[in-house]
Amino acid sequence: SIFTVDEMSQLFDGFDLVDRNTSVSMTINGPAPIILAMFFNAAVRQQETVFEKENGRPPLPEEILEIKEKTLSTVRGTVQADILKEDQAQNTCIFSTDFSLKLMGDVQQFYIDNDVRNHYSVSISGYHIAEAGANPISQLAFTLANGLTYVEYYRARGMDIDDFAPNLSFFFSNGMDPEYTVISRVARRIWAIAMRDLYGGNERSQKCKMHIQTSGRSLHAQEIDFNDIRTTLQALLAIQDNANSLHTNAYDEAITTPTPDSVRRALAIQMINNREFGWNKCENPMQGSFLIEELTDMVEEAVLQEFERISERGGVLGSMEMMYQRSKIQDESMHYEHLKHSGELPIIGVNTFENPDAVAYDESSADDFDMELTRATPEEKQGCLDRLESFHKQHEKSAPAALAKLQEVARNGGNVFAELMETVKVASLGQITEALFEVGGQYRRNM
Repeated sequence: SIFTVDEMSQLFDGFDLVDRNTSVSMTINGPAPIILAMFFNAAVRQQETVFEKENGRPPLPEEILEIKEKTLSTVRGTVQADILKEDQAQNTCIFSTDFSLKLMGDVQQFYIDNDVRNHYSVSISGYHIAEAGANPISQLAFTLANGLTYVEYYRARGMDIDDFAPNLSFFFSNGMDPEYTVISRVARRIWAIAMRDLYGGNERSQKCKMHIQTSGRSLHAQEIDFNDIRTTLQALLAIQDNANSLHTNAYDEAITTPTPDSVRRALAIQMINNREFGWNKCENPMQGSFLIEELTDMVEEAVLQEFERISERGGVLGSMEMMYQRSKIQDESMHYEHLKHSGELPIIGVNTFENPDAVAYDESSADDFDMELTRATPEEKQGCLDRLESFHKQHEKSAPAALAKLQEVARNGGNVFAELMETVKVASLGQITEALFEVGGQYRRNM
């Protein structure tokens, strides 16, 4: 649990956060700006400590500013922070949608003002949409539409397309459906055309940089060892579709947090694909084939048709008010489950070619498996509470004024994230969240 800047500093103790080979990806959405401010502060603190060790004295105020400036322009990573897909699929919204969009805009403006070049301000995510039940077409269409909505919002705030588009990244799922063979190719085609022809973006802005993760929904507790085979095939599709980065799921994620052994097996899947498998020594080996070219055109056409349906409902935000995306995801999820349970969608070892002697994982058979369900101990939970209480006591005099100033900045339309960079030094995640609720409102789903 990370609830203070001290916890964030402790988490990354021993890691050089400004090393060019260090990149930190944070899967956080509702409270993303607060956590991001803690991360940036932890990186700056780390460099202040390095300065003190090298010079035998603490840095002077002007030197601290230089350290902060250099750190922000160097630190690498990604924060997910995609609030639109939260409303549509994952449900971790905490602030009102309007205020959440303002916070995202404030983060991006801070990046521009402080030359934060190597950190992605948002990971526009389709993975959660797919895991909630959407088919590949809906995943791709909803995700790209969300991305274009952010572009429109940032431009409406006066930002230049070439100042912020390079800070945008994408995150897609990869499953067993044939459409996943070309998901990256279609995304890049649509995004590049939109950036070039609609917004006049330069070549760097036209690049659709994406991470792909193999499908968690395709993992099953029955015949659990078969999951590695599914993940291998999905990884092969992602590599051949030129994903910029890839996460391969561990086979036991169907039931628990992965073990070191299962994580190593998952990593080996993509390493063997990349380093040993001769097919992948040729970049984009299927390019030009009938299947790839025909499938690319078909998927692109289907995505553009979905864009039309979203536009008819008032765009992404208008569609969200009508719960269009959520309803479509739920319908497609139900369709998938019907196919799975009827056997029309064959899943080996689950609904077809089942092994009558296989032992399914549950609590009664846990001893038959080399894994365990991971839970925090009562002592670990109490330790978190004790550290939080200590932080509150340490800053009990300075926190109220800092929180009041944060609220004032929010009420006056200032850059909330720039102020958060100071607030997190003396206030916890919970304190800041409660303070922002008062000025930005809590999330309420439109029913």
